Amino acid sequence: MNTISPKGALAVSPASAELSQAFDAEQRFLWGLGYRMTGSAADADDIVQETFVRALERPPRDITAAWRPWLTRVALNLSRDLLRRRRRRSYVGPWLPSPIETGDEASPAVEPTTADGQTTEGRYDLLESISMAFLLALEALSPQQRAVLLLRDVFDYSVREVAEVLDLSEANVKTTHHRARQAMAAYDRQRCRPTRARQQQVREALQQLFASVTSGDAAAIEAALSPEVVALSDGAGEFYAARVPVVGPVQVAKFYRNIYQRRGEASRFRICMINGLPGIVGEFSDQRHLEPPRVVNAFELDEQGRVLRLYSVLATAKLTAIRFV
Repeated sequence: MNTISPKGALAVSPASAELSQAFDAEQRFLWGLGYRMTGSAADADDIVQETFVRALERPPRDITAAWRPWLTRVALNLSRDLLRRRRRRSYVGPWLPSPIETGDEASPAVEPTTADGQTTEGRYDLLESISMAFLLALEALSPQQRAVLLLRDVFDYSVREVAEVLDLSEANVKTTHHRARQAMAAYDRQRCRPTRARQQQVREALQQLFASVTSGDAAAIEAALSPEVVALSDGAGEFYAARVPVVGPVQVAKFYRNIYQRRGEASRFRICMINGLPGIVGEFSDQRHLEPPRVVNAFELDEQGRVLRLYSVLATAKLTAIRFV
């Protein structure tokens, strides 16, 4: 996360000490909220920065109260405005979330229980809620539905707390939440928590796929792919990329085999955790016109452990949260 601390400007504000403490305590939470709202690491950086700029310029009336509710309201308003602007703009090719490295984390293997003994089944833990599949599923929601769902089902806000943060009636929160849950029904039926077992399964599948691609064995590539496999590439019009989904094992195998034959020898790859599951980060040493210098590949598997979705993110603005050599 590359946020710019407003501390240097805080000395002129009467709320400087309180805001400085709030920045230290809340910037990670606000970044995570902004990223889940927008699916963009760069946008999350901007949301955190702008939230604290607004706090500096127009702080809440009671600076001794907890800052999180006020900061959350500002960050969500900024996120919703950004989403509305983005949806009014055209986009070249498929839109994909910007990948982030998540390190050696895994979702709990068993759903925790709350104090009253109820399970949190149906809710989403912090790691699952930044998975590629989850972030893409959120695209079916309106900005307000997305905010309500995240607060209720990821951050465990009560109906009353959501109503206060979003300035809605409790009845409106319940209705919006119900509709958001309905829009997520397809995801919920196929959801895949990034547990240790699932992470290992994805790692083995992509190692098999990568070995097949580098050897040029078309049959082996196809065997590693689901019959319903779909490959999506996000170049944002900046680089050569498939502007429509590539569908089916034969076409997907041909697509990635051709890419590797064209550029693989001048490349460097590493496997790391991308949005909760193993992915591949690639760098190309040969600089070619309209060819991406870097790519991040993320994967989803079907129930048989075959690759069901391949996400290739090429656009420079989408790769700000990835470490490259």
